[in-house]
Amino acid sequence: MTLARAGLLATIPLAAALGTISITQLIVVSLLVGSARVFFDVGYQSYLPDLLGPDRVLGGNAAMETIRSTGQVAGPGLGGWLVGLAGAADVVAVQAGTFLVSALSLLGIRHREAPPRPHPGPATLRHQIGEGLRFVRGNRVLRGLVLTSALGNFAFAIASSVVVLYMARDLRLSPALIGLITGGGSLAALAGAALTPRLARAIGSARVVWLPLAVTAPLAIPGALARPGWTSWLVLLGTAAGEFGQIVYAITSVSLRQRRCPPRLLGRVNATTRFLIMGLFPAGALLGGALGSAVGARTTLLASFLLIVVSALPAHRALRGVRDVEQLPAW
Repeated sequence: MTLARAGLLATIPLAAALGTISITQLIVVSLLVGSARVFFDVGYQSYLPDLLGPDRVLGGNAAMETIRSTGQVAGPGLGGWLVGLAGAADVVAVQAGTFLVSALSLLGIRHREAPPRPHPGPATLRHQIGEGLRFVRGNRVLRGLVLTSALGNFAFAIASSVVVLYMARDLRLSPALIGLITGGGSLAALAGAALTPRLARAIGSARVVWLPLAVTAPLAIPGALARPGWTSWLVLLGTAAGEFGQIVYAITSVSLRQRRCPPRLLGRVNATTRFLIMGLFPAGALLGGALGSAVGARTTLLASFLLIVVSALPAHRALRGVRDVEQLPAW
């Protein structure tokens, strides 16, 4: 999938050089690159426990998210500078090259998985999808994590539709300050990813899944009540707190699933979970745009923040009274 993304992106600078680039091509490439990312994410989440061992997946996921967050901090500024220097098409060529380097790095991994055991029942795609859905639906912990993740993504999509308008129009912040707030959120995510293993040791590997999210989510609410002036900085506090809590939750919930799910089912459970989690994202974006037009960006943002607070409840109920993952019954 990494090589596929490299090849797809390489078509853009090639078409630009030939003078045949079109908006249709950009849309199709974006769609296919996004689809390839889904396959890649499901694959690496299923491979990581076999590569590192179940007891080391939390550290592995934290390290990967730390690196990804570092790219989120440095990438936008570097990308803007490169676009101004070389042009957008050449920057996409650079991005295709980075995916090629990534693919070569993956080829350098010498560890090989054990041959998969034969699956009981029909070996059809429909049966395997159904098996993943039934396993997620029948497991109380997985069900709670899926609900928390889906609600969080839905609320995040609503907020993403209006947050820039809110900062620009309601708070009258300059583009530089909006960029500073966005960058502050990325730095908080970087800190959260780096600190996740320590937090897990301090408060428990199961409790850390929901507790940081529950503590940080309410801190975003004052940002939706800010006014032009010094209270505008409440948006930075809320953004940073929200990114910190969300990244800790993302790392620990995936790690819990990797550690406790039977290896035979991990791939289809990861795929099912990702489908259920991401399925509400487009709906949230559409709803956010509609609400922003109807009731304003501030009210829409406040509603999304309240929904994020509520989103922590299913994970809390699923893991209530459990300090560490090892205390959970075998799935």
